[in-house]
Amino acid sequence: MLKNDIGVIGMGVMGKNLAHNIANHGYQVSVFNRSNNSTINTLVQNPITGLFPFFSLKEFIFSLKKPRCILFMIKAGSPVDELILLIKPYLEHDDLIIDGGNSFFKDTILRCKMLKKSRILFLGAGISGGEEGALNGPAIMPGGTEEAYKRVSCIFKDISAKYKGESCVEYIGPNGSGHYVKMVHNGIEYSDMELIAESYFLLKKLLGVNNQEMSDIFCIWNTGELSSYLIEITGHILSKKNSQGIYELDRILDEASQKGTGMWTAQSALELHTPLSVITESVFIRYLSALRAQRFIASTVLKGPDCVLIDSNNKKEFIEDIRKALFLGKIISYAQGFNQMKEASQKYLWNLNFSNIAKIFRAGCIIRANFLNDIMTSFSKNNDVINLLLTPYFQDVINLYQQSLRRVIITATKNGIAVPVFSSALSYYDSYRTVNSSANLIQAQRDYFGSHTYKRIDEKGSFHTDWIH
Repeated sequence: MLKNDIGVIGMGVMGKNLAHNIANHGYQVSVFNRSNNSTINTLVQNPITGLFPFFSLKEFIFSLKKPRCILFMIKAGSPVDELILLIKPYLEHDDLIIDGGNSFFKDTILRCKMLKKSRILFLGAGISGGEEGALNGPAIMPGGTEEAYKRVSCIFKDISAKYKGESCVEYIGPNGSGHYVKMVHNGIEYSDMELIAESYFLLKKLLGVNNQEMSDIFCIWNTGELSSYLIEITGHILSKKNSQGIYELDRILDEASQKGTGMWTAQSALELHTPLSVITESVFIRYLSALRAQRFIASTVLKGPDCVLIDSNNKKEFIEDIRKALFLGKIISYAQGFNQMKEASQKYLWNLNFSNIAKIFRAGCIIRANFLNDIMTSFSKNNDVINLLLTPYFQDVINLYQQSLRRVIITATKNGIAVPVFSSALSYYDSYRTVNSSANLIQAQRDYFGSHTYKRIDEKGSFHTDWIH
């Protein structure tokens, strides 16, 4: 009896679409869902070439070629551990489990160690692209042993997004590295979305342009250096009307949800002692958006300046300032994200290739953008780049655009419009370029109340001062 090439467990939107994607590339795919078997029932009643549904977990596993390859597309956390324990009795040496969900990278590290003892291979594969990407080609970030990756590399290369013919998948590194890169990808996504949202709000509140005009602006921006997936879909969102001619965006409640990957990214930055202010502020502003009842009360009792529309004669200049500020903010966000991955690579001994990571991000994923080519080029010349802000290409852009970012923040502040991530980006930029900062006072305070000592600019060693006598 012929056996199938790979099995997919989890028939939610992502799992179902990935299974279709794999089958569409000529592979035989077994599919299984632990609960709510409506999808499995549908496949039984309306068969799809290459997809083979199973109601029994045992039959599902025994339908696969040996050594077996099983892809989990289920909720992260304990469900993954529970499923591993459930299928483990049916597995044999050298079978491969792939976790394609948004698992926490430290969980992936532990699972790799645990399954290695049973001689079962494990990959933690970050998969980005949403519903459409899963079906038509996602960006894939696999972490685990090279042996495990080689087992499934042909399938991954076939089903992944393509950028000018290149597959958007590369072996990332050992154990949890693939899920870590996907986690930071999601963190960058948070800040990218917030920077765009702040730009939208400035256009709306300070220029008074309607949704269609804003849509046209974003469509124009998408033809230049800002060209990216998120800029593109923002243009579509702004112009979308319902059957009554009302803009859909204007009916959406301003409470932004999140699933935790942004929080994990911020937590990891704190553990690594690396600045991640832009991404972290993007997470905090989502939390603040959820406090809608409090914001309503505050709006009635807390005062701010009146918002004054910008003179029509200065409209074009301000739109260009927003564009430049947005691009600069994106550069700083990506720079922080890649710097965090560098620190994690050193701590966990992953030896990450940042040019390859930028290459993966160029298509299929949510943060895909044209300027990733410039990031890829920078790292291909030197994988040990200290910070993207110091590379020749980005230096030129930053030095040219930083005045626009300042003007945007000043104008927003004068009119009482919050731009927390734009402000965070500028604060990071100014702090990063400051030779002699205010941190000397902090060291003196720490030494005053805790005798923590300090270093001096004129002599080596650690020093303590009796500040009272």
